[in-house]
Amino acid sequence: MTTIGLLSDTHGWLDASIFSALAGCDEIWHAGDFGTIAIADELQQKTGLPLRGVYGNIDGQDVRTVYPETASFRLESLTVLMQHIGGYPGRYAPGIKMKIRETGAGLFISGHSHILKIQFDPALQCLHINPGAAGHHGWHTMRTLVRFAIDGSQIKDCQVIEMGRRGRQ
Repeated sequence: MTTIGLLSDTHGWLDASIFSALAGCDEIWHAGDFGTIAIADELQQKTGLPLRGVYGNIDGQDVRTVYPETASFRLESLTVLMQHIGGYPGRYAPGIKMKIRETGAGLFISGHSHILKIQFDPALQCLHINPGAAGHHGWHTMRTLVRFAIDGSQIKDCQVIEMGRRGRQ
């Protein structure tokens, strides 16, 4: 079993609550809009955990040279697809539905909207997770991330973690 800490839309900002929420995780996944590569570096250095991620629309070349636009990978027996601008079941971004089908993903991760959403797509047999936004930039009111476990091909123990209200930096 592998425990994942999933966040998105940090927009160049991390605080201690994020690191507390990631305690006990085996991997960190970032669904884009890091803000700078320094955010990725800080996440890895302070946690000592592997970091998987994709770049978002606000990320510059520093992030884009390290992280792809779309990531598809297998963890345990589950295929995962991640793209920052991806939409959600019933309103996928162009090409996402086809990518889910082609990869056989059982889990699709996106960010961008700053809207926390966990929704199963019965037509594709795929769970969609958008962890909301962990940073202060944007219109969301509560900063969130999601923790869950992957056990073989199953997704278990999903938790939404609230890290406080969005404020000004």
